[in-house]
Amino acid sequence: MKKAVMIIASKNFRDEEYFITKEVLKKGGVLVKTACDKPKAVGKFGGEAEADILINDLKIDEFDAIILPGGSGASELLDNELTYSIVKDAFYKKKLVAAICIAPTILARAGILEGKNATVWSSSLDKSAINILRENGATYTRKEIVIDGNIITGENAEFSQEFGETILRELTKS
Repeated sequence: MKKAVMIIASKNFRDEEYFITKEVLKKGGVLVKTACDKPKAVGKFGGEAEADILINDLKIDEFDAIILPGGSGASELLDNELTYSIVKDAFYKKKLVAAICIAPTILARAGILEGKNATVWSSSLDKSAINILRENGATYTRKEIVIDGNIITGENAEFSQEFGETILRELTKS
């Protein structure tokens, strides 16, 4: 059985990106655990999640994939050296690394998107996330879902179902 860990912020994670992705994976037979900086988390729209693991205690070798849902909480609480270390460890151990919405900026800052194609959330008024990808050596690709090697990036919450299905497909083909 494949195992994935979803790393979420304790507040303001994007509900759809967490709950829909998790449901798709579970229905596909993947064991999904939740890692968080606190024992309980509340999403932007009030969805509640309990952590199975605190981020500090996460052992990446126990999982086949790590997934970072976005939302403003990801930028505030997960854009840090600890998360970068987890992301780099997973990437170099050839684990599947997936991020959606604003979370691909965390992958970029961790240094694993250099020379890679990736997508990220943006709006007509806010292109800062695209700039972060480019500043860290990624090629921004305006697509819903982008796969480059063992990295999957998703544009925004609207594509949570497709994001989950893509992760499931990539996880189960290996």
